[in-house]
Amino acid sequence: MTYVVAEPCIKCKYGDCVPVCPVDAFHEGPNFMVIDPEECIDCSLCVDECPAGAIFEESDLPEEYTRYVALNAELAKSWPLIKDKPGPLPDADQWVDVKDKLRYLQMAETV
Repeated sequence: MTYVVAEPCIKCKYGDCVPVCPVDAFHEGPNFMVIDPEECIDCSLCVDECPAGAIFEESDLPEEYTRYVALNAELAKSWPLIKDKPGPLPDADQWVDVKDKLRYLQMAETV
């Protein structure tokens, strides 16, 4: 099983998970990060580092987040690899506990 970044990360992107990943499996989009399932070695180091509680083992993924398995795999192919901790989004603390954030997911930079 691989690990999956789910909805709580949208509009937060704290990034504490990135530097602990031993295989550089994280990819970064405008307001969300994903884990490449091809690179993830199932070490679970990222789970406890995520202040948003957004990372789940695929087998433990809450039902409302099942679509994020495919979303992580798809976006990891087109988003750039990230190896260093990014700064969180400016209003991350205001969004961390908001529910139903999928509609806010940015797939590409807006101009």
